[in-house]
Amino acid sequence: MSDHTTKRSNVDAVIVGAGFAGMYQLHTLRELGLSTRVIEAGSDVGGTWYWNRYPGARCDVESMSYSYSFSPELEQEWTWEEKYPPQPEILKYAQHVADRFDLRRDITFDTRVSRAVYDEEARRWSVSTDTGETISARFLIMATGCLSRPKAPEIPGAERFEGAIYHTGTWPHEGVDFSGMRVGVIGTGSSGIQSIPVIAEQARELTVFQRTPNYSMPAHNRPLEEEEVAEMKANYREWREKQRMSGFGVPVPLPTQSALEATQEERDATYQRGWDAGSLTELITSFTDTLTDREANETAAEFIRGRIREIVDDPEVAEALSPRSYPMGTKRPCLDTNYYQTFNEAHVELVNLRETPLMEITPKGVRTSDQEREFDAIVFATGFDAMTGALLAVDIRGEGGRSLRDKWAEGPRTYLGLMIAGFPNLFTITGPSSPSVLSNMMVSIEQHVEWITDCIAHMRENDLRTIDPTVEAEDAWVSHVEMVGDATLYPQTDSWYMGANVPGKPRVFMAYIGGVGVYREKCDEVVANGYEGFAFHPSPAA
Repeated sequence: MSDHTTKRSNVDAVIVGAGFAGMYQLHTLRELGLSTRVIEAGSDVGGTWYWNRYPGARCDVESMSYSYSFSPELEQEWTWEEKYPPQPEILKYAQHVADRFDLRRDITFDTRVSRAVYDEEARRWSVSTDTGETISARFLIMATGCLSRPKAPEIPGAERFEGAIYHTGTWPHEGVDFSGMRVGVIGTGSSGIQSIPVIAEQARELTVFQRTPNYSMPAHNRPLEEEEVAEMKANYREWREKQRMSGFGVPVPLPTQSALEATQEERDATYQRGWDAGSLTELITSFTDTLTDREANETAAEFIRGRIREIVDDPEVAEALSPRSYPMGTKRPCLDTNYYQTFNEAHVELVNLRETPLMEITPKGVRTSDQEREFDAIVFATGFDAMTGALLAVDIRGEGGRSLRDKWAEGPRTYLGLMIAGFPNLFTITGPSSPSVLSNMMVSIEQHVEWITDCIAHMRENDLRTIDPTVEAEDAWVSHVEMVGDATLYPQTDSWYMGANVPGKPRVFMAYIGGVGVYREKCDEVVANGYEGFAFHPSPAA
């Protein structure tokens, strides 16, 4: 075992985070022969899937696509059990990968990076942890995840509540039994939509507090059949290439027709196929203009609202659950198992916070503008400070001592979502302005890790000490990301994609919607053009 007890140490690279990004980055840097330390706040690998253990937690990308592609042997030896993998299965997979590639010996668990300062004279990063250790590293790689900084609701009084409070992003590892309890769930994003049906099966009474309804589609989850697993394993190489060049990292047929050109019957049949497919992307990408034209988008939105009205018995509840204030797909859409059906249960109540705003949490429960409801437990399904939260949680200071928080005061600025001007040798895996959360994260993670690894290898082969994007390249990329985003309906919506869920956060569309394949080609083109937009500095003469 490596000795991680020293208070000062020197390595080639520090990786922050031991989720799927950090684990693969460690593996590739080891193959380059670099001494590498991974610092992880949790007690084991898994990242998002280590922390998010709430009832019903499940990935909304199919399991055989949401997995590493770098090792054909790993692909063949691991067999997924369900179409959409639940959290325990994904965590088990992450642990298997850590064991198979002997990763844990270079990971320091139960430790947070609190500060990272660039030493301009030494051209190294000084990385400080909450255990008092300082690590000097040539490269600093942030593998902190896009959805890993839980966000509490802006509701006064939580500290006074006499019952138990849980956040879906930091769920107790031993689980929670809600049997016989009165439970309040605040939030109807992805974690709320997944957990509410499961909690409803246990709770004596369940009250769901909803501010903005979400578009959700049935997952139609099921056990995988041996034949389909064998077929995918036989064709994995071809499938992986399709993933890499697809729009969202999930291969689907490209649409050729406008929703407005199709007849009502054609649209309904197409949307019904997407609804029945149990796919996050199929319905959204059914027509060429679903995400770019409000009128076209409304045809898909109304189709989903029609399904909600069919499922939910009470017309008033169905209407409250039907989104109307934003285009379909511009908030993260969800896949569910019996979410809308849950509101037909007599012991489940929906509170529409648009009509009766939430005022405070009291010692006994939750008070809205019309009444106080008493609970034994409250669940915050209030999401994350997405994209930038985990990066800004670390006090990162680049050239001239400038903090990343200051640089991003008006919104994140990166070049390709990979690097930040003024912060040499600092890489961000699936950082802001890359496809990241608008893609199958595994595809984007592998692409970034491999790009970073190839870049470091290039630097070593050419005796280059540092790499830093130019301000001009960064500005041009930020403008391009904004331009592509503005061609869609995404910026019209107050979503966590825009940072709108965090008070005071700059309102900027933080992901690149140009497509996973297009983005990959751009990154490859930058390298082919001699790392266009980057400035290198040579190593000092020996």
